[in-house]
Amino acid sequence: MINKLIAKIQSTNAPIVAGLDPMMKFVPGHIQKKAFDEFGETLEGAAEAIWQYNKGIVDAICDLVPAVKPQVAMYEQFGIPGMIAFQKTVDYCKEKDLVVIGDVKRGDIGSTSEAYAVGHLGRVTVGSRSYSGFGEDFATVNPYLGSDGITPFIKVCKEEKKGIFVLVKTSNPSSGEFQDQMIDGRHLYELVGEKVSQWGAECMPDEGSYSYVGAVVGATYPEQGRVLRRIMPRTFILVPGYGAQGGKGADLVHFFNEDGLGAIINSSRGIIAAWQQEKYARYGEAGYAEAARMAVLDMREDIAQALQARS
Repeated sequence: MINKLIAKIQSTNAPIVAGLDPMMKFVPGHIQKKAFDEFGETLEGAAEAIWQYNKGIVDAICDLVPAVKPQVAMYEQFGIPGMIAFQKTVDYCKEKDLVVIGDVKRGDIGSTSEAYAVGHLGRVTVGSRSYSGFGEDFATVNPYLGSDGITPFIKVCKEEKKGIFVLVKTSNPSSGEFQDQMIDGRHLYELVGEKVSQWGAECMPDEGSYSYVGAVVGATYPEQGRVLRRIMPRTFILVPGYGAQGGKGADLVHFFNEDGLGAIINSSRGIIAAWQQEKYARYGEAGYAEAARMAVLDMREDIAQALQARS
């Protein structure tokens, strides 16, 4: 799957993943009204609204981006109907041949982590049959419990040719409370990065390629990104924090290798809620999907210019 992601990045010339993190305040009024007219102001109504909202965005950008990243919490808050909307979103994106990164941030002890891995990336056995659960192509995972929490995911990745992105240095302001702590003269995030590189060495689809085991490093920490790029040379880095969290193209160049690959940049609100930004206000609620498309085009140009300036 890592090779498919790379191929799609190259074909679209867009190392971009669109974060499908819907909140009701992002959903235009006409979509909410139609959903509530059919299902009432219920969890089912909310789930229908976010599903239709997602569908409009995906239709508008699927030819521009290689991947999407639905954040599961935004769906879980609406209970079972929300999770149905999550599944419909995953399935629809795969129909559009998009790579789907499930932003689920799982990680637990052995058997629990194995169940998470099977549910999101693998297949579960039911009697004499096996079924794919949510069926994402990648999942984000938390390494805090150590190898016990990661090894089951690596096993499934090998079986299914899928991948994970391990949290290394996250984009949120308080990430340094733990991740920046010094241990024997080195930051914790450096030690985690080294471990990611070791795990990844077990999961190379081809000699000299990028690993199935990727890393999450926030755009808001470009200097740490420079350090981690050296520590993890064959690791693909998922970079959140572009746009709404302050990251911009010039901050991103150190996340990429000299081959122009090695990173994929996430924007969530900056794309899916573009219509609420002054820059794209001309599109209005009715043009929310067109605003999202223009935000992707602008983001692609920003990244391309930054990479060109580096070279």
